Amino acid sequence: MNALSGGEAPSFSPLIDAALAAELLGRVRQRRPRVHCITNTVAQEITANAVLAAGAIPSVTIALDEIAAFVASADALLINLGTLEPQHRAVISLAIDTARENSVPWVLDPVFIDRSPVRAGYAREIAGRGPALVRGNVGEIAVLGEGADAPGLARALRTVVAATGATDLVTDGRRSIGIANGHAHMAAVTGMGCAGAAVTAAFVAVGEDPLVATASALLALGVAGDIAGEAARGPGTFASLYLDALHGLDAADIAARARIVAPSGETSP
Repeated sequence: MNALSGGEAPSFSPLIDAALAAELLGRVRQRRPRVHCITNTVAQEITANAVLAAGAIPSVTIALDEIAAFVASADALLINLGTLEPQHRAVISLAIDTARENSVPWVLDPVFIDRSPVRAGYAREIAGRGPALVRGNVGEIAVLGEGADAPGLARALRTVVAATGATDLVTDGRRSIGIANGHAHMAAVTGMGCAGAAVTAAFVAVGEDPLVATASALLALGVAGDIAGEAARGPGTFASLYLDALHGLDAADIAARARIVAPSGETSP
């Protein structure tokens, strides 16, 4: 996911460091932003628990007669396409309209668009409605961009794109940064990525720069994964240990474990 193709190559600079990521995590805990999550139904519990563990306040209703009130009073909105039922489509449309009207930043997580052309088309449609961040795995980002890489998609949408994988790439098409933290069990627990997108939305809510906020969130989440993975016996114990690690994460943990890399894979000083 670090290979860049076509267009203007983003320049790398150490946009974040461990201290900045810790400062933004502290800001989340102090301000306790409200994150409304329209998400995969199988991921609602872990998503809400991860947002709480990070210090923010989750809500997950998809009731059509309530969604406008919840989004208007939120500090960030997550749109996750994991279970894209007809009711979700109606609620998503209204939620995005409300977010735009109230200047609430929203995050698009285009889950499984690589499995369904219909879902991919819908994701492209709503991606044009001004998300502050698009966060997906490498395959999902490639499908959303119709073959464009993450920087190309970021330029096309004029937003921040995070392509997650063994190394997470965060880019706005001009600036780019990689985060190499995390543990293999993060891919073996249902809803872990969905939960991470919701926590990232909380960072975006309190940050001035969505690129910096996103990279900081992915660093904090990856360090929590590193810590949990050291004690986990498998995916089942990892999930609970991950929430504990995220809840207890501090500046010293992030400083000791941060792996911030350039798109080339070189470690940032």
